[in-house]
Amino acid sequence: MQQIVQIKVDGELDLHTFKPTELASLVPEYLNACREAGIKTVRIIHGKGTGNLRRSVHSILNRLDIVKSYKIAGHDAGHWGATVVNLK
Repeated sequence: MQQIVQIKVDGELDLHTFKPTELASLVPEYLNACREAGIKTVRIIHGKGTGNLRRSVHSILNRLDIVKSYKIAGHDAGHWGATVVNLK
């Protein structure tokens, strides 16, 4: 049985509580919800770790038409542990 989790749409998605298998649907759905709410800049927190989660997130972002650009966050926003996404 799949559990439904409600996430606050505020432009910041922390992936620490999600399974890697959930990313393929979670990230696009969250970004679409942000866009619908008028939020054009989103910070995705994936953590530093081994980089596998970051690479997975970036792979998903590369396939999404609504993504204008993305980059590793600055030192003040999580640096290697987060990605900042600009939506179209």
